[in-house]
Amino acid sequence: MKLANLKSLFFLMLGTMVFSGGAQALEQVVATVDGIPVLESQLQRALGKRANTEANRAKALDKIIDDILVQKAVSESGVVVDASQIDLAMENIAAQNGLTYGQLLDALDYQGMSLSQFRANLANQILMAEVRNRSIGKNIDVTREQVESLSRDMLQQAKNSGKKAQITGTQYRVRHILLKLNPLLNDAQAKAKLAQVRSDILAGKTSFEQAAKDYSKDYLSGANGGDLGFAFPENYVGAFAHSIKTTKQGAISAPFKTEYGWHILQVTDQRQGDKTEDAYRQKAYETLVNRQLQEESRDWVKALRKGAEIKYLTK
Repeated sequence: MKLANLKSLFFLMLGTMVFSGGAQALEQVVATVDGIPVLESQLQRALGKRANTEANRAKALDKIIDDILVQKAVSESGVVVDASQIDLAMENIAAQNGLTYGQLLDALDYQGMSLSQFRANLANQILMAEVRNRSIGKNIDVTREQVESLSRDMLQQAKNSGKKAQITGTQYRVRHILLKLNPLLNDAQAKAKLAQVRSDILAGKTSFEQAAKDYSKDYLSGANGGDLGFAFPENYVGAFAHSIKTTKQGAISAPFKTEYGWHILQVTDQRQGDKTEDAYRQKAYETLVNRQLQEESRDWVKALRKGAEIKYLTK
């Protein structure tokens, strides 16, 4: 239920109490979750037949808060489960149990469950799994300092144990020309301009170096003919790295877009470089992320609580 609807319902309840003759007191709000009120009547229903002790009230209130946070996460996630996902899940379940699709339907019928019920349950499981993963992912926070510290420790340990191996990889020397978008230069215009510059270079009307000096908005490399020096592709953003790997040495790429703007590039040289420290940094990063994922996964609702504003209101 959306916040606005909950608030409307709350105020409607208050109005009913006020105009019922004044004999009934306003219902107490015992907590709020991101501004959503939790009422004493909700708490009493959650208590059920358990004694109204402080410990039982705390447990019941926490359960209500968790339910609100889960429903809020589902609503805000925008996750939609389509029929193809459910079909695939059913196929996987059948395969894992050594059943044909028809045999799976027979098994459901034997258990007294309709196909629509089973599909609804699967849809809910898929939905909750995706919402859970997104909620956990938002709380993963690994700093550069943590990665550097752990990678140094891991590298030193490998050296001490005699297990350190040198890891090499291909470094590319690249030069590029960048055009940044602005109110006077849109995507189509930037792409067309770079296509023309590329054609002029290929036709010998200008050199790549001169074109970079004349047109590139990466002024630092542009002043150096567009040269970025030697680097591993992984040092660049995805689309730029992909273009490096797929452009033959000496050739000029077609215009492509990154978060920085539109580019053309040319790979001018290659060499083998030492990736040992980079490899240990990557291993350290993955280790730290996996640790946090394991901690958060133990109780993903706790991850929701980290980002929520929860206020407990006493009598």
